[in-house]
Amino acid sequence: MSVTTRFPAAVDTIVVGGGTAGAVVAGRLAAGGSGRTLLLEAGPDYGPASSGRWPRDLLDATGVAGSHDWGYAGELAGRVIGFSRARVMGGCSSHNAGAVVFGSRLDYDGWAAAGNPGWSAPELAPLFAAAWEQLRVRRVGLDELTPFQRACGDAIAAGGIPAVEDLNNLHENAGVAPFPVNIDGTTRVNSAFAYVDPVRDRLLVAGDALVERVLVRGGRAVGVAVRDGRRLAEIGASRVVLSAGAYGSPAILLRSGIGPAGELAAVGVRPVLDLPGVGRNLHDQPCLEVWYEGSGELVGMMQRHQAEAGWQPYEQVIAKFPSAGCRRGFDMHIYPVGGFSRKSPACFWFLGVACLTPLSRGSVRLTGPDPGDRLLIDHRYLSDPGGHDRARLTEGVERVREITQAPGLRRLLGREARPGPEVTGRQAIERFIDHAAVHYYHPAGSCKMGPASDPGAVVDAEGRLYGIEGLHIADASIMPAVTSGNTNMPVTVIGERITRSLLGRAA
Repeated sequence: MSVTTRFPAAVDTIVVGGGTAGAVVAGRLAAGGSGRTLLLEAGPDYGPASSGRWPRDLLDATGVAGSHDWGYAGELAGRVIGFSRARVMGGCSSHNAGAVVFGSRLDYDGWAAAGNPGWSAPELAPLFAAAWEQLRVRRVGLDELTPFQRACGDAIAAGGIPAVEDLNNLHENAGVAPFPVNIDGTTRVNSAFAYVDPVRDRLLVAGDALVERVLVRGGRAVGVAVRDGRRLAEIGASRVVLSAGAYGSPAILLRSGIGPAGELAAVGVRPVLDLPGVGRNLHDQPCLEVWYEGSGELVGMMQRHQAEAGWQPYEQVIAKFPSAGCRRGFDMHIYPVGGFSRKSPACFWFLGVACLTPLSRGSVRLTGPDPGDRLLIDHRYLSDPGGHDRARLTEGVERVREITQAPGLRRLLGREARPGPEVTGRQAIERFIDHAAVHYYHPAGSCKMGPASDPGAVVDAEGRLYGIEGLHIADASIMPAVTSGNTNMPVTVIGERITRSLLGRAA
């Protein structure tokens, strides 16, 4: 295999992954003057936002983008399903709907109480503020809502979940509101635009650079092996930060020989460090969508709104609330999604329900030593022995049906198309869940943060990998438990928090 010369021989810091957290880490390190930092992204780097080279779907914040996907897949309730992850600079912040949602104070206080000092909600508050400013977040007014979103929000409030001004009040356990967005006009402000663009003159950036493994010598990370097409390069570094996401970061560690030693040897990887927690504790929030046929009246209202506003985002409103079995905080979302399809003249309408606090846990495993070998991703959705996750989805469907019986919304939505009015009763809904559950695009936990006494912990509270010097992780994989909501902002804050540690600064 030939050796490429596109990369420098050595730098001070290599950040692997230019996604939501990686862009934060690389940008903040460069801004802080922390030596030469190289940001490696497996997908393309289209340059700054002003370059004119960014594909339209990665800029258009109308809905979730579908291009530049890693092609990950696994099973959900016994069905093969794609787990969309963005392979491009900015990562999933270049794909998502721009929802800026914090979750609950209990999420972060829980991380701290589990042996991770510095992660409580009060300690992270300045970092949320910094990320809010950097991502140019703005609040969405009621006058900006599409007719569909406004009707759903009003019906949710009439159904007992109070309308609130601030969806991100960390102490509030129930409320419905438009979610704040990192959207400028109709363009996503992805993390690369926010954090990398201001320091591109002080940062080395390489796109289409797939990291095969971390190089470890004498118990220390000394660089990475990176693929450039068919060529391979070894780049030296004083430290390496993995920010490749809940699937990518454990995969790189495993290919580097860091993980459950027996499993690694079985797939042809020479074990370097037996660290059983790598790839474990994987989880995501299971969801269910209740679909409606829609009415001609609703279509007409949306057409008029489109003509007046010039664009029509698919998602704008989220409701948070505790289920009947919730003892603290909240554990459910309802989120309306609808509008004119990008791919056809047809319209689509559904109200999704999400279990925000899943107890089911899965894993990420290798099938071979090469980056091209299939990754085994198994969240084990709906597998928790007590049936917690399934019960939340069942209750969520019942709650949506109550909400959509409001006369005004019922008239606009028309007939329930799926599951359909014939699916009634808890047992019937539970059977439907097995055939129709989906995911919330929030994988987390596969390189768990925790104290040294936790046998499943992979990194400490500063993101330092146990057993290997100079190797750090900053992304959703370090979450001990996923936050109660969308993960883009919490992952941005993880990037902020770990970078401050790397720079030797307090939060």
